[in-house]
Amino acid sequence: MITRMIKFVTLGTFAVSLLGAPAFAAGGGGGGGGGGTDPYGSAYSTPSTAQPTYPRRSGTKAGQKTKKPNNQSSIGDPAFAAGYRAAYDTIYERNDYAAAIAQLKLLGHDDHPNVANLIGYSYRKLGDYEQSQVWYERALQADPNHVLTWQYYGLWQLERGNREQALYHLGRIASICGTDCEEYRSLAAALDKPTGTALVY
Repeated sequence: MITRMIKFVTLGTFAVSLLGAPAFAAGGGGGGGGGGTDPYGSAYSTPSTAQPTYPRRSGTKAGQKTKKPNNQSSIGDPAFAAGYRAAYDTIYERNDYAAAIAQLKLLGHDDHPNVANLIGYSYRKLGDYEQSQVWYERALQADPNHVLTWQYYGLWQLERGNREQALYHLGRIASICGTDCEEYRSLAAALDKPTGTALVY
């Protein structure tokens, strides 16, 4: 039943987006997102950006499997990329979210969608859902098609009990990268779990 609901919402959201719906939701119900897959290899953005040069977490798959261009938000400056990689390792290798937030803010690019998204993720992991929302919204303001933020935000919505918003986010992901990308599959799998199930993302 949930799978049918997901398909219905995805189709409806896609149709609405074709008719000129707003670029992104305000994020109903109390706050911003947070999930937990690769912030490097799967975050699509607007077509004007270039391929990133930063590393990918092991065991993850690219979010785009078709011939569509990978319009991922890029980090071009080598010093910036190195600092971002270090913060990424602080998050995913050491699980030191407070230190990662400090590292990311020191980069001086808080409005870059990849940076804002990871700050939001880190706040979520620390249990600060209000700050997490601020940063997910900031990432989507910088890039309304940042698919990884839509995924993380959708997972956050589930944690907060906002299933309808999570379904909306799933539809946004489908409109950006389709239903075969990792971000869509991850959020859809989380939506298939019974309400109240602890999410590990």
